[in-house]
Amino acid sequence: MAAYTCPFCRLESDGTATSCPHCGAPVDVRVRVSDSGWEEQPPIANMARIQFGRSTCQVEGMYVPVADMNLAPDDWVYFSHHVLLWTEPTVGMDAMPMAGGWNRMYAGMPLVMMRAAGPGHIAFSHDDPGETVAIPLAAGQAMDVREHRFLVATGNVSYQWYDPGIWFTTRSGDDTETHYPLGRFVDRFQATGPGLLLLHAPGNVFVRDLQAGQAICLQPSALLYKDPGVGMQLHLEYPGGSMGWGSYTNRTVWLRMWGPGRIAVHSVFERPESANNISSTSPATAQRWG
Repeated sequence: MAAYTCPFCRLESDGTATSCPHCGAPVDVRVRVSDSGWEEQPPIANMARIQFGRSTCQVEGMYVPVADMNLAPDDWVYFSHHVLLWTEPTVGMDAMPMAGGWNRMYAGMPLVMMRAAGPGHIAFSHDDPGETVAIPLAAGQAMDVREHRFLVATGNVSYQWYDPGIWFTTRSGDDTETHYPLGRFVDRFQATGPGLLLLHAPGNVFVRDLQAGQAICLQPSALLYKDPGVGMQLHLEYPGGSMGWGSYTNRTVWLRMWGPGRIAVHSVFERPESANNISSTSPATAQRWG
């Protein structure tokens, strides 16, 4: 049978299964692209099975999906401790050493990176309604992910993080506060061999390919992932009729992104904290007056 190329992970299979064995998207799904160029990534079907190495991942449930992994001997995955749902006693677990100053928080609590090695079953859930998104990575391929969207990755996918340099400060009297509308860090995952990265996205997920020089503005917290080659900066919109820098009280804070490369967004987002009384911004900031 002729090879089938999945329109979402862009990897080939024989097309005989009901779902892509690499990312779990339904095979032969009718791709619908909006006039604005967005393509909805279909949710992974309930009980769809994804193969990685000699191990498998079965995504169970639709409202709050669970990633149920059957780890073969010598296969291992890593994850943040708060997403672990259950495990068989045969699975070995320990804390994963992290380079640099690893100090990440989620809902005010510190995160601990863990790893689990087969054989046996282990399951993960983000404990939030939404979609599980599978991103298969070829050797050398990398993906940038907004913080706190990571669910689990295979051991042949390396992990690091960087400061995206997107922030602004507000001043009230003598008090100055720094805001990070995209988050304090961006996570970068890069495969040393064929690997699998699973993310959790609240709401629905939409994917778009930006051409070279093509730009788009989006809500910063709606970003799910992007190709490393996609550029981004803080973008401030000023409504028409605003008078003077100090009196702008209706600014809109956007994340401006430009291609070439692929970006994905989810439909649930949090608006940036107060954009009133902005006193300074990150160096790479675009501004537009209405």
